[in-house]
Amino acid sequence: MANTHFHETRGLSPGQGQQVLPLKTKKGSLKVLLLHGDLDIWVKEAKNLPNMDMFHKKLADALGKFNLKASSKIENHMSHHKITSDPYVTISVAGAVIGRTFVISNSENPVWMQHFNVPVAHYVPEVHFVVKDSDVLGSQTMGAVGIPAEQLYSGKKVEGTFPILHANGKPCKPGAVLTLSIQYTPIGKMACYQRGIGSGPDYHGVPGTYFPLRKCGKVTLYQDAHVHEGFLPNLKVDGNVRYEHRSCWQDIYNAISQARRLIYIAGWAVYHNVRLVRETDKATNFTLGDLLKIKSQEGVRVLLLIWDDPTSRSILGYKTEGIMHTNDEVTRHFFKHSSVKVLLCPRSAGKGSWVKKKETGTIYSHHQKTVIVDADAGNTKRKITAFVGGLDLCMGRYDTQDHPLFRTLQTLHKDDYRNKSFPEPDPGCPREPWHDLHCRIDGPAAYDILANFEERWLKASEPHGLQKLWTSHDDALLNIERIPEIVRMTEIPYLSKDDPETWHVQVFRSIDSNSVKGFPDEPKDATQMNLVCGKNFLIDMSIHTAYVNAIRAAQRFIYIENQYFLGSSYNWDSHKDLGANNLIPIEIALKIANKIRSNERFSAYILIPMWPEGVTTGTAIQRILFWQHKTMQMMYDIIYKSLVEVGLEYRYEPQDFLNFFCLGNREAVNGGDDLDARGSTVLNTPQALAQKNRRFMIYVHSKGMIVDDEYVIIGSANINQRSMEGTRDTEISMGAYQPHHTFSSRSRDPCGQVYGYRMSLWAEHIGGVEESFKQPESLECVRRVRSLSEHNWKQYIADEVTEMKGHLLKYPVEVDRMGKVKALPGCEAFPDVGGKILGSFTAIQENLTI
Repeated sequence: MANTHFHETRGLSPGQGQQVLPLKTKKGSLKVLLLHGDLDIWVKEAKNLPNMDMFHKKLADALGKFNLKASSKIENHMSHHKITSDPYVTISVAGAVIGRTFVISNSENPVWMQHFNVPVAHYVPEVHFVVKDSDVLGSQTMGAVGIPAEQLYSGKKVEGTFPILHANGKPCKPGAVLTLSIQYTPIGKMACYQRGIGSGPDYHGVPGTYFPLRKCGKVTLYQDAHVHEGFLPNLKVDGNVRYEHRSCWQDIYNAISQARRLIYIAGWAVYHNVRLVRETDKATNFTLGDLLKIKSQEGVRVLLLIWDDPTSRSILGYKTEGIMHTNDEVTRHFFKHSSVKVLLCPRSAGKGSWVKKKETGTIYSHHQKTVIVDADAGNTKRKITAFVGGLDLCMGRYDTQDHPLFRTLQTLHKDDYRNKSFPEPDPGCPREPWHDLHCRIDGPAAYDILANFEERWLKASEPHGLQKLWTSHDDALLNIERIPEIVRMTEIPYLSKDDPETWHVQVFRSIDSNSVKGFPDEPKDATQMNLVCGKNFLIDMSIHTAYVNAIRAAQRFIYIENQYFLGSSYNWDSHKDLGANNLIPIEIALKIANKIRSNERFSAYILIPMWPEGVTTGTAIQRILFWQHKTMQMMYDIIYKSLVEVGLEYRYEPQDFLNFFCLGNREAVNGGDDLDARGSTVLNTPQALAQKNRRFMIYVHSKGMIVDDEYVIIGSANINQRSMEGTRDTEISMGAYQPHHTFSSRSRDPCGQVYGYRMSLWAEHIGGVEESFKQPESLECVRRVRSLSEHNWKQYIADEVTEMKGHLLKYPVEVDRMGKVKALPGCEAFPDVGGKILGSFTAIQENLTI
């Protein structure tokens, strides 16, 4: 076809919504098959589409008789456009939308020529291509084309021109057709599935992402905000090198203190009154706000980009704290008369319906957590360094590996108490210990973290409405290209590619064009930048792509720490239409199932909080727990079926391959360094019980994954739809590996920094290291870790209060040999605080909790 433009979308992932198809595209029943791999799809063109806008004109005429405002809106829309359809195509499997073309205005013969490469892990009878008309009142379905999974299963390309069928099974209009091609590549034929991540010098990183793989950098990995000297065991990595346990907030404090040109901080919450350094000989009462003001007075450009909590307001001196207690207004007020510039950035939906705008602005947030500074590059030059992860610079985050409950209430945490499980904490209530993952990036990838901040700042600082009349262009961002002192990305003094400690790093995001400036204006141009088309915006969904890619490449084991774990709802036993369509849970389950069929060992360890932060009996918390239970059950069902399939259901049980854990602590009374239970007048309240039993969960706020001890993902993204979809919470993560410490480079199990990091985390949680931990995929290791966690759980719930050496607890559910997830006998509710462990669901479904 002459002068045809081709548009490609790679790495597109499920998460663009749910689609119920109210029509049949084939007569009779279709065979349901598992499509697990990639779909390579071309949506080329459509012809002879119906004119759907005539319906809206008639509707406008009818509304006009009643003098309704919608009539004028429709008339205004039509007065500027030819009266015909604005078509686009959605692609869906099992009800989950996995792709969407851009909209072509005013055409009954649209030409898209748009390419998609989509990961799938769905049991489906057919793949649906639904042709829709985009209009001011929403979308209307014209018709659909269905391609049976049975035709795709062989791997042969299916292509041609297909009639677009209406609900009655007939063409939506005589001659209405859609031209497309689709080809399925099963997971077993994909290169990464066979060879693992970082397989050789030709590995180019996760494909189909906005930021490419950056080579020859350096990564520092952190656990918690601070590490006690000597608390964690000495660990050796390759080369008989000692693994170094560094302190995150100390390093952030030093990096800010040493900055000369710029300090850019982005956060869900940033609180000026937090103290970063508390326990070393350098401990100080200096707050973050004090430090930033001083650096700004020294001439350093200090910019803070903080989520604007819509429930937190400061109007004419009247302040509301806000439901999330982020202190955004307080922090802005603190810097008001300084040269530190603070932007409170609301989560905007941009274009779209009023309902969509209100939902986005009310229940979603800017969730990224980054600190970016200039640092010494040698030879009087400066370079960009970035910190990324799960730790916000705010109250409640400072913690160490012993995770105290009571002992530091009058010392380290005297002015830093947080426990949202108690609506009104009594004096002496346990604090909520906080466990998190974070990292520092030096090298080329740090400049990608900077680019993300710049794109977000430029969007957030754009004047809106009447502001345009008196607000000039925002010039707060430094143009580092004009600062000779700061080296460019291409000029960084790299580590040698032959240096055994070099890292390759890639930055990933969940974000859309409503939150960044720099995405193309034309959706058809977005595919060149590996962006996904939404209806009225463009989306970067590369965090989800990275997780799926890493899970598929895993050869031996997966270790996850995350604040939430739910998804793949299209494969649950109920609530399939919930819309939590991310692939991560089902990809893990299918990985294990495939390894079982191949008679290979594989293990997955998933660490989550005992419960989501908040009051455990509340509706939102109970729903999240309910979705979490559904996710667990779906995964164990797949694993058990695979054991039955190969006749191993009596030799092994599902928990020999997949286990869920949480963290908890108990403190025996230790002299007079903690408060007693005074103030608790009702003995059976959660507050009184937690004080009496001297126990509480350690809140797992981490957002990370380790694969095969060679690849690590750390960032701000939770494993739920909010974080993975790209149109909800904005997120940033990094994926990294050491090319000299992979199985493909050494033909043995990796023992580099990623290995050291996992062993250090396990030492923190378990209270030591054992020889079997070096082979986490082994049955010996799986059963040993589970046994230790079960022992710790018994200690946690015992009547006698004893000091806990290890904090790792089995997640408090029972999983039987057939993979059925049930309440623990005699423990259906969480100790002390109550609330069903398996959760509950009432009323209608919503997007807040998924």
